[in-house]
Amino acid sequence: MVDKMDMAAGRELDGGIYDYDALQVGDRYWTGRIDVTEAHVVGFAGLSGDLFDVHMDEEFAKGHGFPARIVHGLLVLAMADGLKNRAAARIRAIASMGWTDWRFRRPVLIGDRIRARITVTAKKPHRDPARGILTLHLAVHNQHDQVVQEGFTLLLCERAGPGGSA
Repeated sequence: MVDKMDMAAGRELDGGIYDYDALQVGDRYWTGRIDVTEAHVVGFAGLSGDLFDVHMDEEFAKGHGFPARIVHGLLVLAMADGLKNRAAARIRAIASMGWTDWRFRRPVLIGDRIRARITVTAKKPHRDPARGILTLHLAVHNQHDQVVQEGFTLLLCERAGPGGSA
């Protein structure tokens, strides 16, 4: 999880669009929420080809200790990224550069409501002076405020400084 000292140093961001230069390590914000539905699971299974029994067969999931079918972990990751991209506070991003240390902490069930807590954990200038790279920590929470997934993403962003467009 993110070091609490880093979180104390940053700000709780208001709605708006932020470029690389407007952000500092420790800045953080919440996304909105989304209810995970049967249609999400079935659609993702069809799209990805992941028809693994724990996602599609109630009896199988219960027989292996889960209270019900569990949502695909990668679907939850994709939904968290989508929530990030349409949050009230948004980053002037160009592209995702990867995901690291992603962990599935608790199962997500159909009917759960998720949201993400996003924290800037590092900044690195890019070789192109109009760009910078942010490291973001995403912690996906369920409706009980339990962290169900978390990890890091590298995000290529626009800069406001010399050569930047903002």
